[in-house]
Amino acid sequence: MSRTPAATRSDFKTWRTMSTRWADNDAYGHVNNTVYYEWFDSAVNAWMVENGMLDIAHGDPIALVVETRCTYAAPLAFPQAIEVGLAVSAIGRSSIRYRIGIFAEGAVSAAAEGEFVHVVVDRASRRPVAIPANWRERLETLS
Repeated sequence: MSRTPAATRSDFKTWRTMSTRWADNDAYGHVNNTVYYEWFDSAVNAWMVENGMLDIAHGDPIALVVETRCTYAAPLAFPQAIEVGLAVSAIGRSSIRYRIGIFAEGAVSAAAEGEFVHVVVDRASRRPVAIPANWRERLETLS
């Protein structure tokens, strides 16, 4: 089975630097697969907060995760700096599909890459709503 080549830095529009933690390593001596999903969640939501889109405590609407996936290409381990690349691959009426790359610091190719889908919902009813115009404008900068 052949694999699609790993994503490169040019596939992403914005970056966040993070660090592996002692607790991230698993019994095999590398970052456990579940940690990558934490990095996805942190990178997307931090970007949304920084761009005035998401008020975690009081905002309305909010964005809920409905789908994720990850493909792994190379191991990462503690201690290691990582860089998380973020781009938006699709914007629907109420959904946003992000593309995310996890890179060892300075690496050309992603150690892992994935997708993360948000659906924008009313805070109280949890029913889908249209993406607000100001959100859409900010999201388009990552397309």
